[in-house]
Amino acid sequence: MRTSLPLQAIFEALDHIRPYLDATPLHFSPALSDYLGAQVWLKLECRQPTGSFKVRGALNKLSHLQHSMRDGGVISASAGNHGLGVAFAAQKLGIQAVTIVIPHTAAESKRDRLKGFDIELIEEGKTYEEAHQTALQLATERDWTYIPAYDDVEIIAGQGTIGLEIMQQHPATEIVVVPVGGGGLIAGIASAAKQINPICEVIGIQAAASPAGRLSLQNGQPFDPYDHEPTIADGLAGGFGKIPFYLARMLIDRIELCSEQELKEAVYALLKHEQIVAEPSGAISVHPNARADENWQGRQVVCVISGGNLSMPLLRQILRETEE
Repeated sequence: MRTSLPLQAIFEALDHIRPYLDATPLHFSPALSDYLGAQVWLKLECRQPTGSFKVRGALNKLSHLQHSMRDGGVISASAGNHGLGVAFAAQKLGIQAVTIVIPHTAAESKRDRLKGFDIELIEEGKTYEEAHQTALQLATERDWTYIPAYDDVEIIAGQGTIGLEIMQQHPATEIVVVPVGGGGLIAGIASAAKQINPICEVIGIQAAASPAGRLSLQNGQPFDPYDHEPTIADGLAGGFGKIPFYLARMLIDRIELCSEQELKEAVYALLKHEQIVAEPSGAISVHPNARADENWQGRQVVCVISGGNLSMPLLRQILRETEE
């Protein structure tokens, strides 16, 4: 099993995605600096054309496909954001036959955005894992190429371009806080950041209802799939992939957890202080839980805001509950 991702592979991924994506902003937040007791910068992946970081990995992966594989069709499973990334990448690269399988529980905002692409959209199962199994079966039946959401080196290299941009935009970065789901994002960012600056800390944060990443590090083996509890952070629900685990287990400093109420607090904090709309999976990085018992006073901290596809019903619920 591969245990490292060369920095050169991440630079090559950047070359693949740059014709289609600009670098996302790195925004300094005085208000959130007070909130977290640090010098806080926000890496705004919610400003991607699909609303999340997932488009990076999808573009890199699809760019590597041979033309015969592109012509044969691609298929993937997603809670929403990866599917949007694959659909966008396929459109840019001229791939015609694209199927995305999402669970029935996928957020309305992501489902509606997917319907805007010329793809076959299938709803199957109650969880990402059930949608994933359906997509794998269809890939075999149709002899199409399956595009993993996180458990793939080229996907991870694409996500690692975020780490390159952070270190280029703010070389003084001391801590990067990264939302954790399947592990592709944190594995990519950690691989880039630690090779550029080995003393930079990489801290993961995930939903307490789906702590697969934390359990994987604690137990020394990847928990994937993982039977998670219900969570509003749908993009972080499920297992922590085998490839991300072996690439990043020695690079991640720790992973912290947030309750469902704390996820709502993070969404509200971003909206209140910076007028940034982020889904719980993306906003989680600004919650003070990431500090654990550390004193961050004066330290340079980058929080990755990984996605902004927040549904209106959930936004209304969060506003109602947090303002009461």
